[in-house]
Amino acid sequence: MLSPSEPPATPFLELGQLGYASLEVWLGGWADPSARRQQATERLQALIRTARAESPLYQRLYRALPAHAPLQLGELPVVTKPMLMADVAASLTDRSVKRTDLESFVADPSLVGSLFRERYAVWTSSGTSGEPGMFVHDSRALAIYEALEMVRFRGLSSFADYGTRILSGERFALVMVTGGHFASISSAEHLRRAFPWLASSIAPFSLLTPLDELVAGLNGFGPTLLATYPTAAEMLADEQEAGRLKLRLTELWTGGEYLAPFVKARLRQVFDCRVRNGYGASEFLSIASECPHGALHVNDDWVLLEPVDEQHRPVPPGMPSHTTLLTNLANHVQPLIRYDLGDSITMLPPCQCGSTLPAIRVEGRHDDVLRFPDKDEHVVSLLPLVLTTAVEEEANVHDFQLIQTSAHTLRVAIGAASADVGDRVRKALRGCLARHRVHGVAIEIDCEAPARGPRSGKLRRVVRAPVVQNQAECGHA
Repeated sequence: MLSPSEPPATPFLELGQLGYASLEVWLGGWADPSARRQQATERLQALIRTARAESPLYQRLYRALPAHAPLQLGELPVVTKPMLMADVAASLTDRSVKRTDLESFVADPSLVGSLFRERYAVWTSSGTSGEPGMFVHDSRALAIYEALEMVRFRGLSSFADYGTRILSGERFALVMVTGGHFASISSAEHLRRAFPWLASSIAPFSLLTPLDELVAGLNGFGPTLLATYPTAAEMLADEQEAGRLKLRLTELWTGGEYLAPFVKARLRQVFDCRVRNGYGASEFLSIASECPHGALHVNDDWVLLEPVDEQHRPVPPGMPSHTTLLTNLANHVQPLIRYDLGDSITMLPPCQCGSTLPAIRVEGRHDDVLRFPDKDEHVVSLLPLVLTTAVEEEANVHDFQLIQTSAHTLRVAIGAASADVGDRVRKALRGCLARHRVHGVAIEIDCEAPARGPRSGKLRRVVRAPVVQNQAECGHA
């Protein structure tokens, strides 16, 4: 870990660090499972030593545990997002960083892609728990994440191979929610800043822009690779089928939401290219990558996943977990050890592809796309992330549920909040709808608490009521 007295990293040093990380990742991919488990055990013990020595949060949590004997993962306490965010500075091993410093940094959208104090990435998230989070990653972790993406997901042999593909005309578009310090867009912007020769071949596009402008921008850029969310990919497939979007892709990558098999098949047919899924989070960017057989393979030499039940007890292979405990072995500035990620996963049998990396299935998000008529009664599709981002970023509300009850009505459950909160939410949603040229929608503020899953406690943020789902055309409701 860099100490406050060390000089900030330069792009040249970052490239060297990325090269070393890529070699580690490449060698780990060829190692047998027992060798990878030994590596993971050694990295876990080093992480525990760092956390105990330098993080006040873990000093408190581990106070009653043996001081010198190696600790087994299962005997360590579980860490939750509310625990981390209650005193985020105490979770860090760099004692010079204060919460106010981090909050000031993430409040400035012009700094997306920049490193905090020129050495740390800071990513924000909310997730299905409704609890916002800030996650700090050191340069070592960033190099590992990028190496995992480059070597195991993309199959590149080196950073030089990356450059060769760029020179041969490869162009990469990310269609994401932009404007905030979100993991995917921040890491892409960081690459563009650190290596200027990549800037012209990597382009972010915002889902918050009206669809016709998004389509025009993508057509103008002409990507060969596209990364986005499954719901956004479906929307773009509609535009491609209609002839308004004219992409010639070699690959389409999805993540961040559940990718249903029938959706994947449709995307493959419409775009006539390979469709691949990945699994990552703000807590660890590159958890798992999809193989040709469709299984997600966990990078278990760098991230540990424990599928557990409601009492955080292990669940057997083949059974969906209530939640998942994540341990990030790469990042030492904010240790995440047995962190409750909130996702449900299922451990699968060994994959037919031959990879020895463990295979999983991820349940993922199941929010609905909402559809409203515009002034000409044409249907406008609004993605869940577009709506939730408006409420979170503009109204500063994180525990809510949006329910479309008719073609012209949107109900918002915010619980026992003040009238001021309701006014902020209504204003944010009206602005969002107007930007997408939707008007005349009544926004009802409901003081009932958002309805969470009875077993999981997770929240479906955006829901279309059955009466709306059954309409042949939203404009005819």
